[in-house]
Amino acid sequence: MEDYNKIIESLSIRYLKAKHFRVIEPVTVDNYYDVENTVLYMRRGQCSFNGEEVVNEGEGLFIPGGKNTSLTFGTGASLKVNNEDFLTNREKYLQAISFEEAERSTGIVVTQVSFEAKVFDSVNFFASLDIRAFRLEDNPVIYEIIDDISREAASKKPGKDRIVKISTDLLVVEVIRHILDRKLFVEQLATNSTYFNDPRLIDIFTYIKENISGDLSNKVLANVANVSEDYVGQYFKMLTGINPQDYIEYQRMEKAVTLLRTSKKSIREIGKDVGYKDTAYFCRRFKMMFGIPAGKMRRRESLMNV
Repeated sequence: MEDYNKIIESLSIRYLKAKHFRVIEPVTVDNYYDVENTVLYMRRGQCSFNGEEVVNEGEGLFIPGGKNTSLTFGTGASLKVNNEDFLTNREKYLQAISFEEAERSTGIVVTQVSFEAKVFDSVNFFASLDIRAFRLEDNPVIYEIIDDISREAASKKPGKDRIVKISTDLLVVEVIRHILDRKLFVEQLATNSTYFNDPRLIDIFTYIKENISGDLSNKVLANVANVSEDYVGQYFKMLTGINPQDYIEYQRMEKAVTLLRTSKKSIREIGKDVGYKDTAYFCRRFKMMFGIPAGKMRRRESLMNV
């Protein structure tokens, strides 16, 4: 348990957004994906995921950032789409509503809270555990925190940003407690949580973050960790479950999404900023990872923030 206390203390947590939707038409997204950690709270109605697992009214669903999930909004016969179609035509299936409307609306109503949680401000904690989406059943503490975040995010009261930050910290801690109390993903936790204690690996994480646009070859990483070039790939995979170049690509694409959402830089500039000299190759890899072109990702964000 002491290891988890250390991990929780090391987490850099950042609130990203709280949104509310009314389901217009039932839809199944075969490969729902986002770099953000997402909690969906079913205010009214149901959704399902991974084919058969149902999230009932008054329950939540946690989707780790970076994990593909089959996700159905609504019940009964649903239209099946891929992630690109869903993100491009989201307004056909989900109607954005305010927090006040979400509290009183009928039909199928969903609240979404998204956040980052990074160990040593370097690696996505939940993605690193290699866990899948799971139901947050019978946890009124988490449901109350989601309401607190939603209410404050929608308010204009002084201090709202601070309260949202505190509440998001609480949400992350309660999600981790939910996993531990219910003994979920025991094998994954035992395998993948201990590596945060290895200072050489933390040095690699930190170096990658600070040099995301530069040379991140195994030779460079070997020098950072003070191990041989032949061994560094094996060392990294032994501790994290993935090879370093796959991890680096994920970090680069995560950074690219952030730049698409927060800057007006061109796709070419963003590709260069995250280490891709060839814009066409960057665009191919981006679409392969997220199921949507970089330009459409930017359009999706602008529409969602209107």
